[in-house]
Formats: sequence, C-alpha cells, structure tokens
Amino acid sequence: MGPTASGKTTVAMRLARELPCEIISVDSAQIYKGMDIGTAKPGAALLTEAPHHLIDIVEPHERYSAARFRDDALALMREITERDRIPLLVGGTMLYFQALTEGLNELPEADPMIRLMIDTMAEEQGWPAVHARLARVDPETAARLEPNDAQRVQRALEIYYVTNKPLSELLKKPKYVYFPYTPLKVSLVPGDREPLHARIAQRFEEMLAAGLVEELRKLREDYPLEAGMPSMRCVGYRQAWEHLEGRIGAEALREQGIAATRQLAKRQLTWLRAMAGVTEFDCLTGDVADLVLEYIRRELEALLVS
Repeated sequence: MGPTASGKTTVAMRLARELPCEIISVDSAQIYKGMDIGTAKPGAALLTEAPHHLIDIVEPHERYSAARFRDDALALMREITERDRIPLLVGGTMLYFQALTEGLNELPEADPMIRLMIDTMAEEQGWPAVHARLARVDPETAARLEPNDAQRVQRALEIYYVTNKPLSELLKKPKYVYFPYTPLKVSLVPGDREPLHARIAQRFEEMLAAGLVEELRKLREDYPLEAGMPSMRCVGYRQAWEHLEGRIGAEALREQGIAATRQLAKRQLTWLRAMAGVTEFDCLTGDVADLVLEYIRRELEALLVS
C-alpha cells in the first residue's frame, strides 16, 4: 500500500520476480479500460512480465464498487492460492484494502435519480453547498470530508436520502468479515513530503506530455461519458475534462492536476495512519525494494515455521 507516486509498482515487480506471487491491482482507477495515461497503469512490458489481475475490467461509463472489488479479489485469491502461489495486492485505494480485510457495512445500492438530483444541486450551487447540506443531516461524516470531495459527499448524502439515516450511524453497525488469510501489510510512505510532492508534479507533467488530454478526448468519443461519473472524477481526468470544456487553460490544468494529486496522496496517508498492523518503509530510500523483499521473506519463513 502507499500514496500515489510512492513507487508501489517498482517494489511489486521486484517481489514478483523473486517470489511465487501473482499481482492483484487494488486501484479504483486502473479498473477502467482505456484510462491508461492518467491512472499510471503499468506498461505493456511489465504486464507481460507479471500480469496484473483487476486491471481493465470495466468500461469507463460503468460503475464498480468496494463490494464488487471484495468479491472479485477473494475469488482471485482463492484461485491463486490453489495454484500454490501468493496473492500480492498492490495499490493505493485504501477503501478497497479495508473492505477486503475488515468487511463492509450494509449500505444501499446507488440510486440514479437521487444522484442526478444531487449532481444538479452541485451544478447550481457548488459542492461546498452540497457539503453544507450534508453537514446539517450528518455532521459526523461531513466533518471528515473535504467540501469539494464530490464523490464521497454525494454518496453520503445519497445514503441519507435513501435510508433517512446518516452514513455515520450505518457505519457503526457490526460487519460480517470473511477473510481466511494472514495478511502481511506493508506501506510505502515518504519520510519527507517534499520529495513526494516533487515526484507527483513530475509525473503529472509526464502524463500531460504523454497525451492525457488526447486520451480523454478519445474516451469521450468512444463512450457515453458524463463529468459526474466515477471514472471522470479520477484525479487528472476531472481537470482534463474541465480543460476540454474550455473552463480552464493549459496552465490551470497542470496546476490543478498537481494540487489534486497532492490532496489524494494526503488522504491516502491519512488512511494508512489509521490502519493497524502495517509495517512502514520509507518510499524515498533507494533500496526500499530490497528492504521490503527481505521483510517479506522473513515473515513468510516465520509463518511456515508456525
């Protein structure tokens, strides 16, 4: 696990070369077909060397959920272990990791009409106003969400409208957890935020140079996409959409994309700090892949002895 630009793919590939692993992607953006540049998907050479499960599994106009990820990941983990191999789960979508290992609360399915109503409200008044409305009915949830975190604010308000109960209350109900594995939880975190921010800026500029805007333009031609869809709320694509709509220029696209990616990394690090039983490694250390490999080997040997 780790924030964006922490080098998860590099470490995962090292593990896959040295251990009998199969990689399962834990990334809510890399699931979408055609969204390659902005999600930093592994390149063709890496995917040939070490195929990744749960990449390119849905169209960008389709929805995917943490519950569906949990079902898909558990099925894959069973298949991988039956082949006497080790499931190696790699990514930065902390909600997916939590859903997999800790289970899910029973929450209602998405309601398209209510989502349309909330989206219309946001278009007319802005997401901070929608966040303020959420604060009136579910202050506990609103307090932990940023006013412009559109996807989570929408989902929290949607749940209230569907159930007439705040999300914070529903999340306190007991969960049924089925996870018949012993997880070795490893996180790549920066000892210093500034170098990570520099990596983020460089990577986003490389995405723009590689054709992020052109990629989105083609996606809009090929699929019935709307700005409010989960795929189009992904960092980078959201800003590129605004650029294609003529609402922001090229420099604002770059600045807003980098700022949004930094905010994403901050949220990911907040999730990681709250997780129990995680062994941290400094992602800025030059030999981090060696250190993680050594740790995993040691832990696997201990498990086999026990």
